Amino acid sequence: MEIIYNITDWLWGNVIGYALLGVGLYFTIKLGFPQIKHFIRAFSTMKKSLKGDEGGLSGFGTLMAALGGQLGTGSLVGVSSALFIGGPGAIFWMWMTALFGMIVSFSETVLGQAFRVKDKDGNYEGGPAYYIEKGLRNKPLAILISLLYVFGIGIAIASIQTNSIANAFTGVVNINPIIPGIFVVIMAFLVIIGGMKRLVNVSTFIVPFMVFVYFSVVLYIVIINITYIPTIFSAIFESAFTGKSAVGGVVGWTVAEAFRSGVARGMFSNDAGNGSAAMMHASADVKHPVDQGFLAMIGTFITTIIICTATAMAILMTGSLESGQDGILLLQTAFGSVLGNLGSWIVFFAMFLFGFTTLLADMRYGESNLTYIFKDKKKYPILSYRVVLAVILVIASVVELNVIWAAVDLIIGMIVFINVISLLLLFKYVRYIYQHYFREVEKGNDNPRWNYDLDITKIDLSNVDEPQYNESTDVETKNKKVV
Repeated sequence: MEIIYNITDWLWGNVIGYALLGVGLYFTIKLGFPQIKHFIRAFSTMKKSLKGDEGGLSGFGTLMAALGGQLGTGSLVGVSSALFIGGPGAIFWMWMTALFGMIVSFSETVLGQAFRVKDKDGNYEGGPAYYIEKGLRNKPLAILISLLYVFGIGIAIASIQTNSIANAFTGVVNINPIIPGIFVVIMAFLVIIGGMKRLVNVSTFIVPFMVFVYFSVVLYIVIINITYIPTIFSAIFESAFTGKSAVGGVVGWTVAEAFRSGVARGMFSNDAGNGSAAMMHASADVKHPVDQGFLAMIGTFITTIIICTATAMAILMTGSLESGQDGILLLQTAFGSVLGNLGSWIVFFAMFLFGFTTLLADMRYGESNLTYIFKDKKKYPILSYRVVLAVILVIASVVELNVIWAAVDLIIGMIVFINVISLLLLFKYVRYIYQHYFREVEKGNDNPRWNYDLDITKIDLSNVDEPQYNESTDVETKNKKVV
């Protein structure tokens, strides 16, 4: 057990954090700061994404499904833990993770769209496994990352979500946690068996509602404590670079602790770098990969800059960090200090909704990667996965998951490492697709269309600054292949 903790600490403290921020900075510079330059355009893309191209899943719907996965309990408990471990400075590094994570999410999604395939039912499947196999021509590595997704996200993180929801129930109601555990599992499977379309519909209904309500409550807390804003922001920046803070806590913090906890929990909250959201965005039927890439950027912004910051403000402005509590207890203390017993109920409902939508996404990611591994023979593996997962999730609602948390940190670290290296090697394709989009915009075409039958790996990208895009290029048809 101690070995796992040591490896995880080394991986996140010395490799993943620097790699994620470094790659994000590199992509940002090479593409000309698109997360800033095209920020308004990215939001405007949401308007034209309400309906899917040719009747398929809409870009907005898949954004809501992806957001459902990103806005998990990590946006609540994860932020609390980051503050407890790393102090106010952790929030600064969360912001940096979001800023550069936006372009990483953009790149993952563009590749997920470009290398996606259709299954025999006409649904699109894509994500890291697909662009690793087709772009890098490395099927063993693609299978490895798929297995890591199945066990790390599709089972382990799904178990954590169920456990968090059950604990949230028992925090406000005197009830055996297995009862809410069973309830949540039944509700989740009723959604998942309806396929991607039902998942999108449920997420489109729940996600905007829960974001609006949660943000509104935190905004109220901020308004009644508005005089503390200068002190809070001063504490965030001071703690990020010195470890000292004007906002007290029961322990001292170091810059390294702020960096590690901020980057790790920031990445967990917005999924940038682990490639999971790219699987969801690959299902969208849109005209151009860049359009969906912009929506993925917005998803990262909403998750970390808006929701995670809101959680941090609620904790810091109420002085709850000085209580010495961690996790959900810290969050309940913050909300309760302003709203009384109502605060605990609000935290409960937030934990339930955020955890439930993330559970749905995690299950979808598990099934998506089983689809990649078994192709058209996926029926029985997915059925077996559902049966085994149902049992595991119910058990997870009543047991301590400390070992699972440690394993998840390690597995996600491995996934991020593989995915980030793959993104670096495939970045030339991201840049090519990005340039195609804006060349069309410069010609007056505000709704560029990408040829999804194009096998981009057969195009000469030796001079990527002046690529020659020809939709009639004699290349293999890729998306018509049935998996």
